[in-house]
Amino acid sequence: MDLHLRPIYQERASDSNTLGVILVEKIDSVSPITDNFDTVLFIITKDNEKPIFTKHYSFDNNKKAVMHTITEKQIQKWLIVGYNKKIVDWLFYGKVLFDRNEYVDTLKKNLKNYPFEGRQVKLGVEFAKMIRRYEESKVSFDARDYFDAYNHMIEVLHHLARQTIIQQGRYPEVTVWNQLKGYNVEVYNLYEKFITSHKEIKERLLEIFDIIKMLIEESVEESAQHLLEVMKQKAHWSVQQLHEDEELNVYSVNLEFFVEFLVEKGYIEIDRIETKSPGVFHRYYTVKKK
Repeated sequence: MDLHLRPIYQERASDSNTLGVILVEKIDSVSPITDNFDTVLFIITKDNEKPIFTKHYSFDNNKKAVMHTITEKQIQKWLIVGYNKKIVDWLFYGKVLFDRNEYVDTLKKNLKNYPFEGRQVKLGVEFAKMIRRYEESKVSFDARDYFDAYNHMIEVLHHLARQTIIQQGRYPEVTVWNQLKGYNVEVYNLYEKFITSHKEIKERLLEIFDIIKMLIEESVEESAQHLLEVMKQKAHWSVQQLHEDEELNVYSVNLEFFVEFLVEKGYIEIDRIETKSPGVFHRYYTVKKK
């Protein structure tokens, strides 16, 4: 690590609130992992007034560094919902400069082993994203917006790849397709054929829609397990209660779409409760009993 940055790292390491300090350095001339900064200082804290705090530095005239101070709660949220995929690479490939009570080491081991509960949450989140993108692709296709349908399908395949890796008990990395080669050649070949085919985009989409539909059908029960287990804790739920539940907010904007999908598939039933307006009912959701 550059001597100019050492005092900054040492100051953070001496703070009792700091759990770990990781150094990530730019290797290639273009480095998406570091956002093209020469150095990333990744600081993990127990708590903070702001869950994400960032500072930029210049040193040695033309070099630049970034310091990200992020709370452990925020990191756990990102790891579940997949909003910041660089975090995984920073944890696995960065140099650990400080590790209070082996927090970073334990976090990395947990990611590699991927506990069952975490895997089920992650599966549900990726599946919810995938089915939304699949439906968006079909809608664009029916409207003859083939380029939009193609872009949505690429996203579907990315979520499918991540889901496949999670099913293998691994955590998806940024280079997900390279990672997938070792776990599922079938899905990898599906992606490769779709993007390299010389056929018209319309034909490629027609060929892949039914394949994706079949893969979705095969994984519904496993992917919905977390959502359904949470919902079994109450007799019925209003949509507002679903959104306010701490365990379900990881599904974010895809929650209602996922629930309606499971209604269509027969996993969730509708309870209708009368309102003051004749013929209008409150709509509540309950897990169908087997």
